[in-house]
Amino acid sequence: MEVLLQSEAETGRAISFWNNPVVWLQEKNLARNFWVFFTVALFFDAGFSVYFFLFNLYLLDFHFNERAIGLVGGAFTLGSLAGTLPAGGLARKLGLRPLLFLCFTAAPLLGALRTLWMWEPAQIGLAFLAGVAMCIWGVCFLPAVARLTTERNRASAFSLIFSVSIGTAALGGVVCGYLPQWLRMAGIAMQAAETKRLILLASCAIAAVGLVPLRSLVLTSAAPEDAQIGMVSGSWLRRWKPDRFLMRFLPLMALWSVVLAAFTPFSNVFLSRQLHIPMSRIGLIFSIAQVTQFCMGLLTPVVIRAFGLMNGLAAMQIAAAVALGCMAGAHDAQLVTVLYLTFFAAQWMSSPGLYNLLMNETPDKDRSTAAAMTLFCNALAGSAATAGAGILFTQFGYPRVLLGIALLALAAAILFRLVIAPRRGAPRCCRRRTSAFQR
Repeated sequence: MEVLLQSEAETGRAISFWNNPVVWLQEKNLARNFWVFFTVALFFDAGFSVYFFLFNLYLLDFHFNERAIGLVGGAFTLGSLAGTLPAGGLARKLGLRPLLFLCFTAAPLLGALRTLWMWEPAQIGLAFLAGVAMCIWGVCFLPAVARLTTERNRASAFSLIFSVSIGTAALGGVVCGYLPQWLRMAGIAMQAAETKRLILLASCAIAAVGLVPLRSLVLTSAAPEDAQIGMVSGSWLRRWKPDRFLMRFLPLMALWSVVLAAFTPFSNVFLSRQLHIPMSRIGLIFSIAQVTQFCMGLLTPVVIRAFGLMNGLAAMQIAAAVALGCMAGAHDAQLVTVLYLTFFAAQWMSSPGLYNLLMNETPDKDRSTAAAMTLFCNALAGSAATAGAGILFTQFGYPRVLLGIALLALAAAILFRLVIAPRRGAPRCCRRRTSAFQR
């Protein structure tokens, strides 16, 4: 299986990196321009990983309930969805660099404005605009890395950026959790909301610092890999023809996206409101979750090889469902923490399996279209799920709604196994390679 083989190769590259990072970097021969972009991405990821971890907890300090938080989160996702197609068109017409400047200017400014204007209608509108601004980074990131690397070192470049992103998110969680204590020890008395506001504004400033190295970034003319932008240009919608596998896959993938979008944006709020876990521990739990996801992601190829793609995928989805269901009835903070980490590890591991399945069952010429359709449907379902879950959490509380989300996750696992597996043949695009691999 092509994607699985690539995942195993990535695992080997990660092990090689940790054995001797200096030699590994020298072997990859990454150009100076890549390291400029790496610095740009480092500041952006460091700033906004802290921002998104803390923002919903900050809204709680201003008496926003889960309904309001869900509407704000849903508006952000909807804005990201609405901005993706126009951003793809602008990237083709203006180039990546001007669009990156727009992103690094607008996103931090909107983030700071969201921190200061605590009126619910304004929060919903600003969240939508922030989603539009943030989607530019997603549109530009893949083709920018493609232009700055070669086929030989591109996968390693992606791995390096993603690994450092996880590391900065983990560090940011620890800093967010313990900064209030450090300020008190230094004799600086601040209210909880004031401390969070300070951190949020600082995180926006950190993201905006990426403008400094961005000024010296040189992007060459469009490369063949920039076909990635075509995935979000809108042409895929005109070219798409109904595909039997995709017609089965998309509704099930959207259902799984509903599961993730219904709980993930509220996970820190759940720890704070339902279990009254202090800020310092929430930051530590978030950091451990980031590291756990990274480590478990490396084990995904091992699990799939041991159980098979569909069985491994079902096992990971069922593990996530069981963790959510047990969280619904658990009251001990330590037990909930273990279940929380289990859920995030299991759902993170399931993502490579799902996209592996999609790519294996899609002909090569239709892969960009299939990926675009999947991302579009996921974002649309996720936006509605986040807003709806917030309303349900407010009305019925966490235990009953979490149990309902767990049942949806279980249903998704069963349906993937029943609907996809029996009709699944060898990958159309690499039938011989798969057979050889299975032998």
